[in-house]
Amino acid sequence: MRIWVILAGLLLSACQHVSAPPQVVGEIRDLRTGRVLSAQELVSQLAKSARLIVGEQHDNRDHHELQRWLLQSMGDQRPQGSLLLEMLTPDQQARVDDLRQAPTLPADLPGALAWQAGWDWNLYGPIVSFALTQPYPLLAANLDTNEVRAIYAKPPVLSGSRTNAETVRAQLLAQVSESHCGLLPESQMPAMLAVQQQRDRRMAQRLIAAPAPALLLAGAYHARKDVGVPIHVLDLGPAQAPTVLMLAEQGNEVTAAVADYVWYTPVTQAPDYCAQMREQFGK
Repeated sequence: MRIWVILAGLLLSACQHVSAPPQVVGEIRDLRTGRVLSAQELVSQLAKSARLIVGEQHDNRDHHELQRWLLQSMGDQRPQGSLLLEMLTPDQQARVDDLRQAPTLPADLPGALAWQAGWDWNLYGPIVSFALTQPYPLLAANLDTNEVRAIYAKPPVLSGSRTNAETVRAQLLAQVSESHCGLLPESQMPAMLAVQQQRDRRMAQRLIAAPAPALLLAGAYHARKDVGVPIHVLDLGPAQAPTVLMLAEQGNEVTAAVADYVWYTPVTQAPDYCAQMREQFGK
């Protein structure tokens, strides 16, 4: 793969200027055409989307820096309608709305938001703080804990031909097993699949209802065109699926079936999550 260095100070056009992105080495590709894009060309394309999903690797700092830059840069091109986060749940929405009306943000912002410890505030804090100062709403896109428990205990019937396709269910079951390092008992797999798909369905519902242009930030599997939120959007009625930009580490192959655009970023060193999980499970 060719590696492209994103240079500062490039002009989008004679009359529009996009601020330089973070100094991230990588390649941006339009997967529909195979064409390599500059960061500014990508912003110009994404800014046309009424609904946009950006898929991330949750523990990759580059991805969060790029998300903030994209949000700000698209806002410079046209008014942003809304920002939705997988990391926020409905029971946090009132706190978010109150903070948006506050004259200043509190020193303990994660405490004021009842931010969930599973999402590293050092990574998510900058984009949340930025969004809270903007004129557009910041919206919860996930399920509450009590909703997850209810779905796990009694998985509801999911409507829609795309989301119920056997190929989709099989791929998601494999992903659920892999993400839990093969340690989940087989008996728990149907319930875990139901939770995954109901999260996708909630994000799709929220994305459809959100003021446009709407941007959803979510994990890579939620963002995928072939198994994630986009097929739920289509099953719920809109004729056009959301645009998908996937942020992916170099070495991962992202195809046109998965996303419309990909921004490859350097590989980062991550903890051995499977070793941690095996220790937790006593295996």
